[in-house]
Amino acid sequence: MTPQITFKSALPWLIVFALAALIPVFTSNRYILDVAVNIMIWTIAAYGLNVMLGYAGILQLAHAGFFGIGAYTVGILTLKAGWSFWLAWPAGVALCAVLGLLLGLVAFRTGRETFPIFTLGVGVIITQVINKWDALTGGNDGLNGIQAPKLGSIDFGRGAAFFYLGLITLGLVIFLVARVRSSMFGRSLIAIQGSEDLARTLGINVFSHQLRVMMLSTAIAGLAGGFYAVYIGFMGAAITGVAQTFVVLLYLLVGGVGTLAGPLIGTALMFFLGEQLKNFGDYQFIVFGPLLILMVMFAPGGIAGLWSKTMFARQKPPPPADRSQQEATDAGV
Repeated sequence: MTPQITFKSALPWLIVFALAALIPVFTSNRYILDVAVNIMIWTIAAYGLNVMLGYAGILQLAHAGFFGIGAYTVGILTLKAGWSFWLAWPAGVALCAVLGLLLGLVAFRTGRETFPIFTLGVGVIITQVINKWDALTGGNDGLNGIQAPKLGSIDFGRGAAFFYLGLITLGLVIFLVARVRSSMFGRSLIAIQGSEDLARTLGINVFSHQLRVMMLSTAIAGLAGGFYAVYIGFMGAAITGVAQTFVVLLYLLVGGVGTLAGPLIGTALMFFLGEQLKNFGDYQFIVFGPLLILMVMFAPGGIAGLWSKTMFARQKPPPPADRSQQEATDAGV
């Protein structure tokens, strides 16, 4: 049964976020805050992929493309249309949701087996369109000068304000995903993942649920992308590439597909490891590759899944002793 949200289950999350909120209090080091914000951005993106792959069992390979659409929407609307970030950001999320719906209307009709390949092709098309549409996206030159948002007297381009905006956004996304996971909709998605035919016999509209989870997934990707755009201040087509989708997928596989904590754990661990190895360039995959193989072999449920399994094993009561053992114990042997 899908777990319900209770104070006991939420307490570890509250502790983690309370500790995270203290980071800017104890350090003003720009590098540390930069790594922390990037981890939050890519964790949000990983949660978007997790609701598709982890709950519905559907691998969608245009995820970075929707991340880029959200980012470019914010960049274009703020730079060229003069919109406020606070209007452009939800507009980017809404656009990604609508495009996710349109993609789903076509892609889900191709069949579950061909769905990943279809979305892979769409991801390539998104990158090419962004890269070639010079008048709108800047083409190879990208978008420069995207300004950090302001809210009254708060300038999110300075100090710890951006960190706390990211932390609040991440917290809201985790809360939303947790609610979805514990809802009837989430339970229906898990049933669809197990067997679409069985789900239909239970009265579940499989196609409708798939479209809704597609919209949710792409909307979360656009949310992360819009936040990324104003934090980095520059957008290039490379961030929308299929390779970036596989990076997010790596975060998810290491953390634990279908788990609530997996995207956060996997992204934090792998992004931090990538920062330590970034001077090695593409050679860092010599480390990532074997690590992923070991995770698949020994912890297919990821770190979060392995932890849950270990804790469950610890909580299991010891097997009852057989009669002869019990008699020996009673006799003092």
